[in-house]
Amino acid sequence: MSLAQKILKGDIKAAARLIRDIDDGSESAIGELKKLFVQTGRAHIVGITGPPGVGKSTLMDKIIEALRAENKTVGVIAVDPSSPFSGGAFLGDRIRMQRHSLDEGVFIHSLATRGNLGGISRSTYDVIKVMDAMGRDVILVETVGVGQDEVDIGNTVDTAIVVLAPGLGDDIQAIKAGILEIGDIFVINKCDHEGSDTLEQELKIMLAMGDNRADHWHPPIYQTEALSGKGIEQLMAGIQLHYDMLHQKGLYQRRERELARFEFLEILRSSVMKRLQQQLSQNGELDRIEETLVKREKDPYTLVEEIMQKIMPR
Repeated sequence: MSLAQKILKGDIKAAARLIRDIDDGSESAIGELKKLFVQTGRAHIVGITGPPGVGKSTLMDKIIEALRAENKTVGVIAVDPSSPFSGGAFLGDRIRMQRHSLDEGVFIHSLATRGNLGGISRSTYDVIKVMDAMGRDVILVETVGVGQDEVDIGNTVDTAIVVLAPGLGDDIQAIKAGILEIGDIFVINKCDHEGSDTLEQELKIMLAMGDNRADHWHPPIYQTEALSGKGIEQLMAGIQLHYDMLHQKGLYQRRERELARFEFLEILRSSVMKRLQQQLSQNGELDRIEETLVKREKDPYTLVEEIMQKIMPR
């Protein structure tokens, strides 16, 4: 059987191998993804984002526990910083959420950002497809924790959870951050720390000021203490409430279209850039362009326009 056929039967080893190939940029992985695509679109994809130090991984651990108590299968994608030497993820999936590693109903995989500044890696979209095709009920995607630039997750998931914590300067960051606009649910973790109520009030004010969502959803705010499990039950109910709302109002299909468009354009952009760079490098054109720019004979905008005119004449 092909990797795709094994994955459709729930083979975790086959899925891990394909994910490795995806992350390495293997051409063979694309063929397997093509076979899997028709079997995707069934999982509830939940993103968890927020600044470093707010306890995202601990919160994820409790969410996994709650989902397994409901007998739901879970896929976990933990996006970690890239090693400057190997390019791999600094924190492996064996370190994160260890107590779930022997549970066949939980499949955890770490990905490196590979220099991507949006909080997730390019391969995240494809890895979601693999876990979806495996039949995972819920797929959790934890971003790297880069803060205000962490907005790509909003174009990747069905339900985006923004996690903050008091006492870490996050009250100021939340006011400035673009992540406020992508959050479907807000969590103030470490609520046993001083300032959690103040942070909640500030969040409510900021959300009320920007209350112009097309789906008319009012993002709820939950206070949790992930280490003790406080507030997790309420958070899980909120996640389900958002999922139900998307389906009841017919918004799930619209969101799916938006995600499909975004992913297509990302793949197109990546493929065009890769092929164009190869062509320019092969015929020496890239070296000539570099020389032209260094000598200030032409500006980069004109050179790009000339190349675009060659490959896509109006």
